[in-house]
Amino acid sequence: MPAFLPPELLLRAYAGGVFPMAEHRDDAEVFWVDPKRRGVLPLDGFHVSRSLARRMRRGGYRVTLDADFKGVIDACADRMDTWISAPIRAAYLALHARGHAHSLEVWEQDALAGGVYGVTLGRAFFGESMFSRRTDASKLALAHLVDHLRRCGFTLFDTQFLTDHLASLGAIEISRAAYHARLAKALSGAADIHALPLERDPVQVVQRSTQIS
Repeated sequence: MPAFLPPELLLRAYAGGVFPMAEHRDDAEVFWVDPKRRGVLPLDGFHVSRSLARRMRRGGYRVTLDADFKGVIDACADRMDTWISAPIRAAYLALHARGHAHSLEVWEQDALAGGVYGVTLGRAFFGESMFSRRTDASKLALAHLVDHLRRCGFTLFDTQFLTDHLASLGAIEISRAAYHARLAKALSGAADIHALPLERDPVQVVQRSTQIS
């Protein structure tokens, strides 16, 4: 179908459990995906390995929320093979302007080192993509994002697919039916990603993650 993705259409799609993709960055069309097996990252099951905990305690980085959404989505698309086409990029920028798409940035020496972006609806966060320009930067982003979503009352972190990288952090794969049941429950309530300030102390994030997981 032609890639015309107004915010209202995207939000209806997410509420129905589907999301858009393109074959490649220059594709003029999109297709809708509803995987038979869905990746989710339990907000009470994020795995902080010893090496990641050491990296977080060492510091030397800072995190922000929605400080550079455009920079994050462009960094996620800056790879040899990407499904983030121009129409998809424009659609998520429009969603961000509406307050339904958000990014978490990791900075090192004032340079964007890593990040993740996704869509919020109800108590669900639909992760779209992440990137790293420094070692472990995407892991740092996810650790801080999971902590923040949990504190703000979110109940579902949809990763779309399960990768080895995500599995090492605690992500699991569930059936389509199980996902839709979790989605319906998450959409029955409300959460606000800006309800609380982002935790900027990595030690606090590590401690909370260790206590819960």
